[in-house]
Amino acid sequence: MSLKQPITQVRLTNVAVVRYRKHGKRFEIACYKNKVLSWRSGVERDLDEVLQIENVFSNVSKGVVASKDDIRAVFQTDDVREVCCTILEHGELQVSEKERQYAHDSMLRDVCNIIVDKCINPETSRPLTIGLVERALRTCHFSVVLSRSAKQQALEAIRILRTHGLPIERAQMRIGIEIPAPAARERQGELSTTVSFTERERWMPDDSYRAVVLLDPGNFRKLASLVNAYGSGTGVVEVLSLAAHGDDAADAADGGDQKAASVSPAQAVPA
Repeated sequence: MSLKQPITQVRLTNVAVVRYRKHGKRFEIACYKNKVLSWRSGVERDLDEVLQIENVFSNVSKGVVASKDDIRAVFQTDDVREVCCTILEHGELQVSEKERQYAHDSMLRDVCNIIVDKCINPETSRPLTIGLVERALRTCHFSVVLSRSAKQQALEAIRILRTHGLPIERAQMRIGIEIPAPAARERQGELSTTVSFTERERWMPDDSYRAVVLLDPGNFRKLASLVNAYGSGTGVVEVLSLAAHGDDAADAADGGDQKAASVSPAQAVPA
């Protein structure tokens, strides 16, 4: 007499399990490991690419399918795809301790890389090192959260590092600007309230104004709006460096050495 697998059991291997608990019931879905985070970050929107099988389980490892009555009672629907989306959004991704530690370390490295790219030591105007930032974060007992983006956590970490006395500040952007005549001489002075420092400036024979300036990243949209308004849409804003360091060479576009690009005020502000 042959043994048969119960029809309520579906055997799956090499899967990532997302578990959701509510009203004392446990629901699980079987997914592809790399796709769960892609779904949560908005990169992947095709549910079929995320799920290994379109079904809801009470125990994936044992292949036990969840009761339809339980699904209806908890989720108020019989739509399996809708239930899977809810579990994907609010459930907990089950990973081994080794995988969790690897993901944690990877996220911490990403956070440190973002901080190093965006910040400098204000005392030396030089970039920080990844080792210094990582040690400082560990000293501050900063813990990364895998469900949040590295960029969000990096901005939070910068604030924490400041409160713990680490010399750190956001690096200035190096921007090349050009304002055509006749607005240049009338409006050039107004730019001083937006920029932090003017590294180089030059009046051209046609009475247009060119300069290389440093400014806080948060003022980039304002500067782009001013330059485009002054030039009636023909002003030029060129990003020379997203993070200007003290040992950078100021490669200014004062003689047409670099090709400048017009920047619309509606363009995204570098964070």
